[in-house]
Amino acid sequence: MTSNSLQDLNIYLVGGAVRDSLLERQIVERDYLVVGATEQKMLDLGFVQVGKDFPVFLHPQTKEEYALARTERKQGKGYTGFVCYAEPDVTIEEDLLRRDLTVNAMAMDSNGNIIDPYNGQQDLKDRLLRHVSAAFSEDPLRVLRVARFAARYHYLGFNVADETMSLMSEMVNNGELNDLTADRIYKEFSRALLEPSPSVFIEILRATGALKALWPSLDKLWGVPNPEQHHGEIDSGIHTLMVLEQAALLSEHIAPRFAALCHDLGKGLTAEKYWPKHHGHEKSGLPLVRHICDSFKVPNQIKRLCLLVCEFHLHCHRAFDLKASTVLTLLNKLDVWRRPEDFELFLLTCEADHRGRKGNEKTPYPQASYLRDVVKECKQISPKVFVEQGLQGKAIKAAIDNEKLVIIESIKAQLTE
Repeated sequence: MTSNSLQDLNIYLVGGAVRDSLLERQIVERDYLVVGATEQKMLDLGFVQVGKDFPVFLHPQTKEEYALARTERKQGKGYTGFVCYAEPDVTIEEDLLRRDLTVNAMAMDSNGNIIDPYNGQQDLKDRLLRHVSAAFSEDPLRVLRVARFAARYHYLGFNVADETMSLMSEMVNNGELNDLTADRIYKEFSRALLEPSPSVFIEILRATGALKALWPSLDKLWGVPNPEQHHGEIDSGIHTLMVLEQAALLSEHIAPRFAALCHDLGKGLTAEKYWPKHHGHEKSGLPLVRHICDSFKVPNQIKRLCLLVCEFHLHCHRAFDLKASTVLTLLNKLDVWRRPEDFELFLLTCEADHRGRKGNEKTPYPQASYLRDVVKECKQISPKVFVEQGLQGKAIKAAIDNEKLVIIESIKAQLTE
């Protein structure tokens, strides 16, 4: 296909590329809209059709997406079940009307002119995320998408429009989110938690009632107090979001961020008569962590980290007070000898938990360095030495463990000198 062939098509740049161009943000991907063409016309020009539900095509050279202008009519529940109409008489205004937010409902022609029938440019200036039309409520996934956009653009001062928040709450109250599948929910969560301000995503979900609908054990943490001497912020929900933000500052990996949300779920099970203390919340939280990870179909590595952080984060905080044998047991349960990357993620999440408290945001976390040093030194132990001494089987393992205990005691003694 030649560039002259493209001149036969009425093509517009649409969606996120236009939005981010106007915000002077880096454009990650470009999507194009074709008005007035047919599927056969696209195929004749060498485009490759993808998907069965919508007329979307890949450019034969660039592989960028080109979609025919279309309208959609809801038929059924959830985020599927749309009837698509994509004939040449569909206008660009009709296509843009079906989109979620006004800032995503703009197009740019080949001359750089902006087509903006729903005032997306003004909402960009006003830093508002506002739905385009009442058709927004036909797709429950949009509740999570808007919360994700809020997390992405929070640093620029964006907020969700009041009327959009009300509509999202109405969708939640009507049970629309019940039709979302686990994989779509986790996909939105995982993308949102990697945004610059992931706690905003959770706050929006909570404000609309979506968090209670999707993750009730997390939503339950708000209003559950912690001892003030350890938690200046007191509230367990606020603490969890502070931990999430610290995890985001410490790493770009999704695992510590999701584990941050899971680490204190057990506190939501503490009877009020025991507040603000939460003895045993680490173990009691494990079934809740397993349930949400299984419900969302969370990848195994992340699930494993969530369970380890939930059960052992207090062990990490108290590392200097633990007996050498307890430290060794902890390291064995963390499987630090075979999973060094997971060990680092565990330490990072525990550090985020330490810093995710009012007044602790920039305090050091020497426990992590201590445990790293212990593991580094213990890995230098060679079984060969004990084999040469004539030891066999379990006796070799016992000798290695004894050597590890000596190392732990030695490093701890150096720190207390």
